[in-house]
Parts: sequence; C-alpha cells; structure tokens
Amino acid sequence: QVQLVESGGGLVQAGDWLRLSCAASGRINSWYFMAWFRQGLGSEREFVAAITWGGGNTYYANSVKGRFTISKDNAKNAGYLQMNSLNGEDTAVYYCAAGVPDTITAARAYAYWGQGTQVTVSS
Repeated sequence: QVQLVESGGGLVQAGDWLRLSCAASGRINSWYFMAWFRQGLGSEREFVAAITWGGGNTYYANSVKGRFTISKDNAKNAGYLQMNSLNGEDTAVYYCAAGVPDTITAARAYAYWGQGTQVTVSS
C-alpha cells in the first residue's frame, strides 16, 4: 500500500513559478510510475507529467512541455513538479498518483492517489 501527500500549492501571479512535492509512504517499486494530474473547476482530471521510479524516464503533456519538470528523489521517497511560467490555464487542483499504468496518461490507470493541492494563478 502506498500513501501520497502533496504540498506546495498556492496563489501566484502569471509568470511565477511553484514547486509541488509528493511525499510517499510505503514501498514504491522500481517499475512504478509516479505522475501528476490536475483538475480544473468543471473539468476532467488531466495528465500533466509522469516519471518512472526506477529509470527516471519522463513524459509530459504538450500543454506543459518546456515549462514543467517532473523529478524524484528515491532516497526521500518523494516526487516533485517544478512549474515555471505559470498562466491562468494552469489553475487547478494538482494530484500526485502512483502505480503501474497500462496507459501513462490515463487517470483510471493509477492505483494510488494523494488528496490534491490547489494551484491558483492570477493574471
């Protein structure tokens, strides 16, 4: 069993940056993925980024590529999402997820979820 807790959200202005953290308890096996999803008001949960726990391979949604960076620290059992050049479309609740997805970008494919952290970008 894996428990995930996100932190680092907040209210920022357009153009600012934030770094989200995902603290994991329990064993994350090397073949797991850790991912970030987000859900805006009235929207479906959408894929943001993912990283393989063992090899560190990364995957990004086109909307964040070049602005966001996903990383991990296996020793700390933690993942991170560095978000630069934020804009209003990035406003959402951001969720950390972990699991062995058959489809990396599908929320339904992840077994473990955090409670989410709110990111609000004002223009």
